[in-house]
Amino acid sequence: MERPNAWKKYPEGKNRKKLMEFAEGYRKFLSECKTERECSAYFIEQAKKAGFKDIDELIASNTKLKPGDKVYRSNYGKALAAFVIGKEPLEKGMNILGAHIDSPRMDLKQNPLYETTDMVLLDTHYYGGIKKYQWVTLPLALHGVVAKKDGTVINVNIGEKPDDPVFGVSDLLIHLAADQMTKKAAKVVEGEQLDVLVGSLPLYDDDDKKKKKAKKELVKKNILRILKDTYGIEEEDFMSAEIEVVPAGAARDYGFDRSMIMGHGHDDRVCAYPSFWALCNAKPSNRTYAALLVDKEEIGSVGATGMESRFFENTIAELTALLGDYSELAVRRALSNSKALSSDVSAAYDPLYPEVTDKKNAAYFGRGLVFNKFTGSRGKSGSNDASAEFMGQIRGILDDADVSFQTSELGKVDIGGGGTIAYILGNYGMLVIDSGVAVLNMHAPWEIISKVDLYEAYRGYIAFLEKA
Repeated sequence: MERPNAWKKYPEGKNRKKLMEFAEGYRKFLSECKTERECSAYFIEQAKKAGFKDIDELIASNTKLKPGDKVYRSNYGKALAAFVIGKEPLEKGMNILGAHIDSPRMDLKQNPLYETTDMVLLDTHYYGGIKKYQWVTLPLALHGVVAKKDGTVINVNIGEKPDDPVFGVSDLLIHLAADQMTKKAAKVVEGEQLDVLVGSLPLYDDDDKKKKKAKKELVKKNILRILKDTYGIEEEDFMSAEIEVVPAGAARDYGFDRSMIMGHGHDDRVCAYPSFWALCNAKPSNRTYAALLVDKEEIGSVGATGMESRFFENTIAELTALLGDYSELAVRRALSNSKALSSDVSAAYDPLYPEVTDKKNAAYFGRGLVFNKFTGSRGKSGSNDASAEFMGQIRGILDDADVSFQTSELGKVDIGGGGTIAYILGNYGMLVIDSGVAVLNMHAPWEIISKVDLYEAYRGYIAFLEKA
């Protein structure tokens, strides 16, 4: 059973223009938001423009909620939940779109700066599953925050402007790489070799010349001078910094026909972006709508900003209180009676590597929103296996809305696998299924998606919110 190509629904004209405009908005978002903090800040800014109110401010002012109200709540600036309140009591459940906004990358260690052989480097620790050899010889940028002891927070974004410097990880020249080329791919570049070169110019002033006294680490001294003078950062400030190393440069249209987008962080911002805008643009109904955009999925959804935290559950408790209907039972009912799309990317079929894929059960570019009834690995280990009844309901909703969709598994049964936040939502007893957009080069520094798949995801999310 082969699903039709979704581009056939969009011949040249008004509808294709709408698709391309939505994709261009996403391309700009992806270019500007390369960390979970930047994504969260973007969504909160757009939510405020759309009339959403801060839940914590409503709590402080003891303001009650009513149907039609739009609210959001930030989770330490790295994740957020947003809601459109429906007419039905919250305990009857919500229609939820869940996605994550963190992506594989490298993070600076807490004591990263060092000099060796007149070169200064930053020590890193990679985040999430990556092929380490893919991260060498690329122009890299630094994004994040530095928290000073006095509570001041300095935003860091270096390497994106045309006049900014960029940074990078060096690689061994081919002329001397005979031994390296015999290694397995996992060992070609080791984790401790992913250190970022940031300087080579020593600080040697006239006073130093007069003293004729040899000094050590003059390159590091110069880098520290630049950091202090330009960015207000001292070396010890790295102890309380969160700085991510990401590919430098904007996301770009991909292909002669501009049908695709290449960028960093499609996994999983390509699902978070349409989820948020679907929440903003769906027509209100009896049920409450929610978009849950979380952090830490790439490392197991742990910590205060990951899906394993009690943030979402606590926020639902606050909502029931603001609606004047709080009880522990009401909170449990609100969660267990909900329906959710756990939106995360799926592996697109790659004709260069057909051997890892079951072609009958693969996701293809251009065939719309992807549904994975289960994820996990091998014997469905670690998966949420959605019910046939829920999948049947989803099929009906999307067919009625003329949304292109397909079903998939993540590769052949014994090849590998992966997980999402679906099982965590399923722990509440709600109906949940994995959905998302097919991605080529998943977890590489630069990933690729189809614009029509992005748009069909947006349309599918709206249909789910309105009809589920």
